Amino acid sequence: MSQKTSPLNIAQNTSLRRPEWLKIRLGSGKNFSDIRNLISDLKLHTVCESARCPNISECWNRRTATFMILGSICTRSCTFCNIEVNKPTEYDEEEPSRVAKAVKRLNLRHAVITSVARDDLSDGGASMFAQTIRQINIEQKECTVEVLIPDFKGDLQNLDIVLDANPNILNHNLETVERLQKPLRVQATYKRSLSVLQHAKERGFIIKSGIMVGVGEDKKEIIQTFRDLRTINCDILTIGQYLPPTKMHYPLHRFYHPDEFKELKTIALKLGFTHVESGPLVRSSYHADEQISCKKSGD
Repeated sequence: MSQKTSPLNIAQNTSLRRPEWLKIRLGSGKNFSDIRNLISDLKLHTVCESARCPNISECWNRRTATFMILGSICTRSCTFCNIEVNKPTEYDEEEPSRVAKAVKRLNLRHAVITSVARDDLSDGGASMFAQTIRQINIEQKECTVEVLIPDFKGDLQNLDIVLDANPNILNHNLETVERLQKPLRVQATYKRSLSVLQHAKERGFIIKSGIMVGVGEDKKEIIQTFRDLRTINCDILTIGQYLPPTKMHYPLHRFYHPDEFKELKTIALKLGFTHVESGPLVRSSYHADEQISCKKSGD
């Protein structure tokens, strides 16, 4: 089974011509090659490659990468995502150790760890997140760790397994406004995602979330999403342009101009977010190493 086709008109995906500000550089350079070779040598996955991230060249040339644990096959069928959907076959108990070795060899000062959704596992993969955090802390003590987690079906005990390993930032994306959750995040809910973030905040963690625009939302809905996140004292926000990976994914409704991203950033900062990354090519872990120094909102 592959990604499910959007119920909306797929032709919308190809009706808009990509503007100049969304042109993406192809990967090249020594740092890019070093990271690609390292990931291959250690048999690791990165969301940079699996999700076809537009910032792969910039990030890898800055010697940063987002490691994706628990394999490369997802149990969720989000209609915007390029990661393969099927029954997962991979569960590698040595993976946390290999990720930590990669972090050490790259001499990272901030590592981002994410995963596919693993609803087939009793803990949703939470223990592997925890092991990876702890292994990084052993191998590279000065490195801070951000985790971009699934919702664990709202199971707060599983979330606590991750939090007990003490990540520096807990990231979980709302992805879109409340009205568009079901068409885009088929097996997730807006309120459940907010509850995951709220629980982490109540335990004293820096929390982060992100949305993409261009999927049919309006400005009032975007601002309401910002307000909902600030109601639970979310600290960090990312806002980026949705780019359909293929014609079979959720349709693109429009491109936002860079000036609109600047306006959204201004609005979000006024609402109290400590740090906001907002731009056409911004993704969840874009410039994540620069966000670790932010203070918790409400402190």
